[in-house]
Amino acid sequence: MLRLLARFQKDESGATAIEYGLIAAGISVAIIAVVQALGTNLNTTFSNVSSALE
Repeated sequence: MLRLLARFQKDESGATAIEYGLIAAGISVAIIAVVQALGTNLNTTFSNVSSALE
């Protein structure tokens, strides 16, 4: 039983998957923030164009 616990403690294969998951989550948050900012800017631009055409 002790040998099994020692082997489990040394196993780091799951740590890599967790790290990749955290990186993917960080990239997703950054993409969402950029898309939101661009969406707001585009909405303002189209509103200005629409007002200018009227």
